[in-house]
Amino acid sequence: MKNRLEELRKQKGIKQEELASDLEVSRQTIGSLENGRYNPSILLAFKIARYFNMSIEEIFIYEEDTK
Repeated sequence: MKNRLEELRKQKGIKQEELASDLEVSRQTIGSLENGRYNPSILLAFKIARYFNMSIEEIFIYEEDTK
């Protein structure tokens, strides 16, 4: 799953540490999300969507496996 987290965070002009603090997660979690190494729980996905005042689908892009 891809996401727009880094793009949206940079548009707001905030650092990973600040976003992590606001979402009550570690900075490493934010880094892993931005690099696509970690998919958020549904609760964290909702928190992120609310933080940016967007829908989950506007931030997280699900790419279906075409096999």
